[in-house]
Amino acid sequence: MAAGRKNETPMAMRGCKLDHLVVTAPDLRSGIEWVRGLLGAEPQPGGEHREMGTHNCLLRLGESAYLEVIARNPDAYHPGRPRWFGLDHVNKGSPPRLAAWVVRTPDLRSAQAACSEPLGKIERMSRGDLEWLITIPEDGNLPLDGAVPMLIEWPADTHPVSRLPDAGCTLLRLEVLHPQPDRVSRVLESVAFAGDVSISALPKNARPRLVAHVHTAQGETTLGGVSPAGPDCTVA
Repeated sequence: MAAGRKNETPMAMRGCKLDHLVVTAPDLRSGIEWVRGLLGAEPQPGGEHREMGTHNCLLRLGESAYLEVIARNPDAYHPGRPRWFGLDHVNKGSPPRLAAWVVRTPDLRSAQAACSEPLGKIERMSRGDLEWLITIPEDGNLPLDGAVPMLIEWPADTHPVSRLPDAGCTLLRLEVLHPQPDRVSRVLESVAFAGDVSISALPKNARPRLVAHVHTAQGETTLGGVSPAGPDCTVA
């Protein structure tokens, strides 16, 4: 099912759409190799997130969306708090996976207030000369194991896609699979999300997962990832 909008939606919340997909990896090299092997395209260097002790690489997925490969930065100090995207629970043997997705909104505070599930605190983050607002759970874990998105607000006329070269990849659609699909649907409806996202039910004890369908130079392919059964380890 495609997520729709409520009949009465504050003007500030209209236009919420998919901003980017997030691939977590034990290190950037393994994440880049995983993406390159599946999509035939090379993620570009991004930068450091000093507030989180992480760094990333980016790949354009069309006119308004991108893919982020993110990992702990071995050269950074521990941030003194849980790292985002559950990265404290990604160990050296963990495979790269499509772990999360992020939705862009023109008014993050309104969207957060309307959301049917707690998505975390609104925090200001930065990378190089880029700054943005994003919701981050205090424990660093992913809301509903990554099935529901984090929310982001970029300054007007600022977005990483405009800085990325065309890699010949376009996001076609995203599948969200979760044992409680109604909860996922309610979140997307409450934040007035509009986009090509399907939500499917899994058995009660099944682990949630995301599947992104991407058009590449070699044809359509998929990126996926299953939520781990539990933390593999906690990294200091």
